[in-house]
Amino acid sequence: MSSPTASKLREPVEALTLDASEGRRSMGAFLVSGMLVSFLGAILPAWRYHLRDDFREVGYYFLSLNLGFLLSAAVTHFLLPRKGLKFVLILASGLACGGFLCLALSSPPVSAIWRLSAVLGIGVSAGLLNAGLFQAISPLYRHDRAATLNVAGAMFGIGCVITALLVAGTYFVYNVPSILILFALVPGFYAGIWAKAKISRYPAMHQLPISQVLRDFRNPGAILFSLVLFFQFGNEWSMAGWLPLFLIRRLGISPADSLLMLALFWVALLVGRIGAQVVLKKMNHGLLMLISIVSALLGTIVLAYTNNGFGAVMGILFVGAGYASIYPLVVEKIGNRFPYYHPGFYNGIFSLGITGGLLAPWILGYFAQAWGIQAVMIFPMLGTIMVFVLVLSILLEAKLSGLAAVKKESTQF
Repeated sequence: MSSPTASKLREPVEALTLDASEGRRSMGAFLVSGMLVSFLGAILPAWRYHLRDDFREVGYYFLSLNLGFLLSAAVTHFLLPRKGLKFVLILASGLACGGFLCLALSSPPVSAIWRLSAVLGIGVSAGLLNAGLFQAISPLYRHDRAATLNVAGAMFGIGCVITALLVAGTYFVYNVPSILILFALVPGFYAGIWAKAKISRYPAMHQLPISQVLRDFRNPGAILFSLVLFFQFGNEWSMAGWLPLFLIRRLGISPADSLLMLALFWVALLVGRIGAQVVLKKMNHGLLMLISIVSALLGTIVLAYTNNGFGAVMGILFVGAGYASIYPLVVEKIGNRFPYYHPGFYNGIFSLGITGGLLAPWILGYFAQAWGIQAVMIFPMLGTIMVFVLVLSILLEAKLSGLAAVKKESTQF
């Protein structure tokens, strides 16, 4: 006889079929998600922050975006079961469109407080959109976990590339408000799509209960995995957020060229993650992890000390290629140890990891203010070393856990 919990988790076949079609349609919207979370790194040079020395103000933009993302977790928890998936997706897209329009009206020399408020709204919209999209694709995720995450990640990465290229291509053509209006058109278009779409109200996936999260964090493995994600997300988003300003101030290149190099970073990350899926089937995962970490560390060192464009390009390629494999490898190991965790939701192991990605670019604002723009490479460099140490700790913990399990079985006989 099935338990009440099990019967509650089962879904009608019709609902699954409908949700799967929603998931396929929703994949393209991850492009919007990529634009929302990556636009700050691209728009800061357009706001002329490379000509100013108040790097703390730059950090506050990232903090505002992050606070909006965190606030969205509570908003999603409240709205999704009450209003349904369609309402959340429309709200997220509409809020993003409104946020970009507000930024268009509050570009410098207007006070930064207005831009911070608009960025906060965009952060909320990004969190709402991510939660809604992962709900929509959850049937596809259950059917083929790896393929679903790969396609969603590819669309997200394409959105990041488009953001950098859009600002670079229009930098000398349009003024900043016009660029931001172009940004607003994309989520506005998707708001119209969601409004016309037939989307079920059934929430496909749920957050883990807090009791389960607390139980898992008694496990050393869960803590180590969380710390790896904390530092790795921090590494990636520090690079994505500060790279253009760093290149302009460090090398004296033009803002448009710095944005093209930011696009190169996103392309390296995207292509590397696609290639990693092939390499994962043919190479020892421990060796691949070691090569990735060495490549990322070498890239950050090259970027920190280069004085020319060629060195910057090589450093970006090394960093992008190195970072590309680390996240898929860590998520795979988390999936083997904790299969009920979903990387698209802000809970448990992934919550601490996402927090690292959210807070690191803000903290770098203080580093850059105190020690100069070169300091923005300190966190990725030290963070990569920490990832290496933590990965070794995870391997050691897994080996010790396996030995303990074998010893326990032998004593039972």
